[in-house]
Amino acid sequence: MCGIVGIYSHQSANQELYDALTMLQHRGQDAAGIITNEGHRLHLRKDNGLVRDVFNKDEHMARLRGPIGIGHVRYPTAGASSSAEAQPFYTNMPFGISLSHNGNLTNAEELKQELFAEDRRHLNTESDSEVLLNVFAHELQIQSKLKLMPDDIFAAVSGVHRRCRGAYAVVAMISGYGLVGFRDPFGIRPVCYGWRDSPSGKEYMIASESVALDALGYEFLDDIAPGEAIYVDMEGKLHRRQCAVNPVLSPCIFEYVYLARPDSVMDDIYVYKARLRMGIKLAEKILREWPEHDIDVVIPIPDTSRVAGAEVAARLGVHYREGFIKNRYIGRTFIMPGQAQRKKGVRQKLNPVDVEFRGKNVLLVDDSIVRGTTSQEIIQMARDAGARKVYFASAAPPVRYPNVYGIDMPTASELVAHGRTHLELQTLLGADRLIFQDLNDLIDAVRHKHSSIQRFDCSVFTGEYITQDISPEYLNQLELFRSDAAKAKRDVASQSVIELDNAAAR
Repeated sequence: MCGIVGIYSHQSANQELYDALTMLQHRGQDAAGIITNEGHRLHLRKDNGLVRDVFNKDEHMARLRGPIGIGHVRYPTAGASSSAEAQPFYTNMPFGISLSHNGNLTNAEELKQELFAEDRRHLNTESDSEVLLNVFAHELQIQSKLKLMPDDIFAAVSGVHRRCRGAYAVVAMISGYGLVGFRDPFGIRPVCYGWRDSPSGKEYMIASESVALDALGYEFLDDIAPGEAIYVDMEGKLHRRQCAVNPVLSPCIFEYVYLARPDSVMDDIYVYKARLRMGIKLAEKILREWPEHDIDVVIPIPDTSRVAGAEVAARLGVHYREGFIKNRYIGRTFIMPGQAQRKKGVRQKLNPVDVEFRGKNVLLVDDSIVRGTTSQEIIQMARDAGARKVYFASAAPPVRYPNVYGIDMPTASELVAHGRTHLELQTLLGADRLIFQDLNDLIDAVRHKHSSIQRFDCSVFTGEYITQDISPEYLNQLELFRSDAAKAKRDVASQSVIELDNAAAR
């Protein structure tokens, strides 16, 4: 999960890129980057950290000159938290191309070999985003044009679709030519675009979520359709074209459960409304299966479960209370790198209001249960605060399978629900009762009657991957490469290299 943004403006774009990234900060807290185009020069700043820490006004922002630029906020789904893998990435051949990517390529290893052996391109990191950049660059290069036309750019995107598999929402900048955005043929990860009038002409923004457009005064135009590409040329003219064969919109349903901000609209679905309907469906299940419940109060786990939790309480006819106070200066524990850091972050992030728990039968509502670390800690915190009984409800079904499309829940062994029965889960988490949303109810809640979406990527719940290219061998490799233990080993190795380099320098 990452956040991407691109801006075509008639004035300096640096501040708006910065502001847009802060609106997308929930999508990644590991690293941030911006690259801008000023005439024939590019200006790049990227590093580990939050947006506010990576960009210093005097030292960095002043250097990011130019009216066109792209930005990225990242968290790692593979490898260590290395600043070398912060985005945007850049290649100088052809023309000078920079790229920001949200998602994950499922055939990245195969493409790396192709790029080296056939395309004669060198990769400098382990990031699949650099792979995607070089595939796009090669497809542009084989157009063999001294001057690019829109048809050439769309042909290059078609080449990307033919070669790349997996999830990718992309914003790219071609030096001297303009801004490009495109989305994989399944539309797994979100990306949208909008425009506004200025005294000098139309200005455009491409972003992961509509909330970034709203905050900066851009009018939402549309989501980039699966397989579609848009191109804003240097004259400010918008071009768009379908570049894939047989695209099928299949967005990741977990975006609506947890990843996206509630004030965003993605593929014509209001995230807030979807979460409201999740609460309704969850309450209906409780009333259906447990009509004689003894719940005294519903308490949400802030922030993403607030909307669903309030609706659960209303439908059950019980009190809704804010029983946990959130420390706003602690990041989202789900996307913290490392299990130990996530576990420590729960206690630092949430503090219970004892009076709302003492002597009560409490129903805690969360958006989902992934690794289980957070849920265990929170249930114990409720007991320590004096709750008589602690029930736990998830607005999503149990997450039992790895995600291969860009969310950091990649290995089956790290998923608390994988290979466990409902009763085993309830006992392990320490809840007096455990309630999960049914998958069909979740799909109905998100899709609703007005949506044209016929299917979602629900692979984390079902193990059925919509790209149909995920083998047991691939998942085994993920287990070896992406587990917290594997990441920790690479972090140690990386730190050892740094220490050796420092010692040599001394």
